[in-house]
Amino acid sequence: MNFGLTDEQRLIVETTRAFVETELYPHEAEVERTGHLRMELVKELQAKAMAAGLYAANMPEEVGGAGLDTLTWLLYEKELGRANYALHWTCVARPSNILLAGTEEQREKYLYPCMRGETWDCLAMTEPGAGSDLRGMKASAVADGDDFVLNGTKHFISHADIAGFAICFMATGEEETPRGRRKKITAFFVDKGTPGFNVREGYRNVSHRGYTNAVLEFDDCRIHKRQILGEIHKGFEVANSWLGATRLQVAATCLGRADRALGHSVEYAAQREQFGQQIGKFQGVSFKLADMALELKAANLLVMEAAWKYDAGTVTDEDMAMAKLKATEMLAFVADEAIQIHGGMGLMDDLPLERIWRDARVERIWEGTSEIQRHIISRAMLRAVGG
Repeated sequence: MNFGLTDEQRLIVETTRAFVETELYPHEAEVERTGHLRMELVKELQAKAMAAGLYAANMPEEVGGAGLDTLTWLLYEKELGRANYALHWTCVARPSNILLAGTEEQREKYLYPCMRGETWDCLAMTEPGAGSDLRGMKASAVADGDDFVLNGTKHFISHADIAGFAICFMATGEEETPRGRRKKITAFFVDKGTPGFNVREGYRNVSHRGYTNAVLEFDDCRIHKRQILGEIHKGFEVANSWLGATRLQVAATCLGRADRALGHSVEYAAQREQFGQQIGKFQGVSFKLADMALELKAANLLVMEAAWKYDAGTVTDEDMAMAKLKATEMLAFVADEAIQIHGGMGLMDDLPLERIWRDARVERIWEGTSEIQRHIISRAMLRAVGG
């Protein structure tokens, strides 16, 4: 593994960071205080992101993306992660690569409009009674001739309010396994406006203000079989083939926010004086900075190693679980210590620290909880010795 960046990678990092600092930072206060991201602002920043070559940069060149390898993509995600989540996710959108699993007809209808910034996609898996246990989902799709009839509820569905369609994972049957009966799952494209498909406002969230969630309701919603993504009963195979690196994406954005928090802390410790000297000269503060830097570097190395192995085709679930677990828990630590160093000012919204602190909490929950990551890691260790 080469620990140095190529000239191209350095350019991408510098370009992305400059865009984030110049175009996104100035709008953070508005989004944080209103909890709303204006569509006029979205369109303005979208155009600037496209002009800078940053829009949908996660996608392959053949569909109009930048064709970044995984390592370079995560360096780009790390820089975007410095900003308010709603701003960077919505205005510098990265369509889900699961759209690449579609037929050419499906790409024309769903993928390419996302690439052009005309709409957004959303993924619908989680249900009120099925979070980590996706096999426990109750939302169903029942075949009826050439159609499927969908019923059930999904919730915590990110940015479904602005998405033009949802990629919905539904139970389409059951099968016997050595561990008993389990659900067969199929992925479907469901267009907004389809009769029986209702998108309603979700929950108020302490994390990521302006980045909305919604509840999706299906009441005898009828769609054609050509809206299946992949194959019938093969929803998990589609998800596992195309969504594997999303945990690394979460980890990378955590690195960016932690680096921003640490930067503020170092600067403050060098400027703030108490008892006649800079507070950074007190061990109570200087040791905090050292620990923050250490944890950030450890997380960064885990994430970048996993990215390098992903490109080499040698990455394991354990690698990605370690990276996601370390980065998300590191961010919580760094954010908390940053506020402690700043004292009361750290909790004021003049600085981004209270936002980073609030936003850090959800990272240990979505895309697989910390407990799920620990289960993946320990299971791999035990299996190696027959456990």
